[in-house]
Amino acid sequence: MSPSPFLFATGIENSYPTIAGGVRIDQMEKCGHYARWEEDFALVRESGLNALRYGPPYYKVHVAPNQFDWDHADPQMARLRELGITVIADLCHFGVPSWLGGFQDPAFPVLFAEYARAFARRYPWIRHFTPVNEIFVCASFSALRGWWNECEASDAAFVRAMRNLCMAHELAVEAILSERPDAIIVQGESIEHFHAAGTGARAEAERWNGLKQLSLDLTMGHELAPGMARYLHDHGVTSNDLSFFREKRATGQRWLGVDYYPTCEHRIASTGRSTTSRNPMGFKRLATLYYQRYRVPIFHCETNRVSSQAVEWIDRQWTDLMAMRASGIPVMGFTWYSLTDQIDWQHALRVERNDLHAVGMYDLERKIRPVGQRYREIVRQWRGVLAGDARTSAAELAVGG
Repeated sequence: MSPSPFLFATGIENSYPTIAGGVRIDQMEKCGHYARWEEDFALVRESGLNALRYGPPYYKVHVAPNQFDWDHADPQMARLRELGITVIADLCHFGVPSWLGGFQDPAFPVLFAEYARAFARRYPWIRHFTPVNEIFVCASFSALRGWWNECEASDAAFVRAMRNLCMAHELAVEAILSERPDAIIVQGESIEHFHAAGTGARAEAERWNGLKQLSLDLTMGHELAPGMARYLHDHGVTSNDLSFFREKRATGQRWLGVDYYPTCEHRIASTGRSTTSRNPMGFKRLATLYYQRYRVPIFHCETNRVSSQAVEWIDRQWTDLMAMRASGIPVMGFTWYSLTDQIDWQHALRVERNDLHAVGMYDLERKIRPVGQRYREIVRQWRGVLAGDARTSAAELAVGG
């Protein structure tokens, strides 16, 4: 397999969950992308970036079983190909078509795999795929916290969602590889960690750390954390399901796409209450722990802060990422997420307030923010150093720095 160049990326924020009452929260609509997609793609090129996390709205394209409306994808994909931008195809981002029963629907895995196969067949020039984005976040927000999609809040619903999302991901991996055997699976996941606020909270923190590892443990065929096999079994996951997940797929063709924000590290009190950690490990240490567990290349595929803190944050993230590479960890790319500001993500999209979340490289008028300028400077400084194989040696990095 040919080596992959280092990817300087951004993304078009394309979440589209439903919330209570069946209201669809479509970020591409709210942020103006449907009307301004050509301008958005031009900004990616003008910024010097060579990659874009992007996917058409799954709920608009997959209109019925084995029926697809490609009018929502063909013009955009053609333009990205013309621009020479590496597409990391984001196929399912927190929502499903209304004709499916959320992530509780047992038909979802097979039907989604049909979509993944059709997508890979229609756009054979795309090599990088994120079949299902942030499985842990999606399952917990939809079925444990009661915020999105099926809006349930129980262990049983969470396990059903987790099983279906992981099954959908792996069936999609098989489908994609049948069309594009050299595909790279960029498995995007929020790297969460739960810190115990004292000895009385250790058991609860460890339970949550086991839960947050489920999505990657299942899809990557890794041994489950203590107690998790029983937890899954008690809530309906069969031995046949677990045997399916123990099989390894796309070996040597997976990247672990790590998403890191200040809110990824949690402080668990003895009461079980969770708040943002006061003493976070930080990106480098936490991402290194994930690398040591799964031993696949790392792709930093999401981070941001609000505009007033964004420049300091991108510098800190970039420093951590370069330190990881210098230590020998294969880091395949970096992403500021997203290209433009977002709407309501400070509320986790659980309510519709239409509040601006100023985290983009550009504001919603497509005017560049300071972090966009800083990211351009990083790309100019490092593009030549990282132009070849993304696994450039530590010695070469020292010379380039």
